[in-house]
Amino acid sequence: MNSASALYPCTIAHVRTAPLPYTLRHRTYMWLIDPDHPPELPRLMRPLARFDPRDHFTGDQPSLRAGLDAFLASHGVGLDGGPVVMLTHARVLGHVFNPLTLYWCHGPDGVARCVVAEVHNTYGERHCYLLHPDASGTARADKEFYVSPFFPVDGRYRMRLPRPRERLDLTVHLEREGGRPFTATVRGIRREVSVSGLLRLAVRRPWSTLAVSAAIRLHGIRLYLRGLPVQPRPRHTDLDPRGRDTAETAKPPETAENPENRENPENAA
Repeated sequence: MNSASALYPCTIAHVRTAPLPYTLRHRTYMWLIDPDHPPELPRLMRPLARFDPRDHFTGDQPSLRAGLDAFLASHGVGLDGGPVVMLTHARVLGHVFNPLTLYWCHGPDGVARCVVAEVHNTYGERHCYLLHPDASGTARADKEFYVSPFFPVDGRYRMRLPRPRERLDLTVHLEREGGRPFTATVRGIRREVSVSGLLRLAVRRPWSTLAVSAAIRLHGIRLYLRGLPVQPRPRHTDLDPRGRDTAETAKPPETAENPENRENPENAA
């Protein structure tokens, strides 16, 4: 397998302070890979980890790297063939849900040029943020994409996104007028990729991406039943070539009876 790849068993935590206090934690595992050379597992293991270009960006590029390069080019950014590391969920047993995928992008000299945060919501929509973190790994961006049915599309993200090494340590704050109502963290420890290690994780966290979807449903129902109001969702058709949502007119979102209308445990808000 590609020696650049790593596995991160991790805990995702959400702390909501307003308008209703609520905390959740979810355990899963994520992959750190080179999108130019995704891991190649033995044939019998491949259902446990597949990295498909259709699951990222516009979904119509021949490779993960081609999708990333097309997005960056639309923003006037070129990597000149420089290396990229990608943190993501793999497709497991035919199912994938990637609330947040991160790409740390470098020039040929290895100097960091940008970070791309690719966000998926539970409606099958995608949106990408082009970020330029400072020396501490902190970046800021206006919220432009509907993620949780319990927050409108306003406010600003403050994200601490250091490249994972021995530890995975990410923090995303949503800042709105009057305070910081939501914080998400992802914490994990690096593990080398091996057949035995992946099997252990697959046994401990079976069908991991489907488990994320199930957690979304469970916590969304709890919040809805506790009286948290659902916010209108701008209509979204698809990503345009710039990786931005093509929002049209707003329509009321589905209620909690719709299993797709749930808080996303790994998205910011």
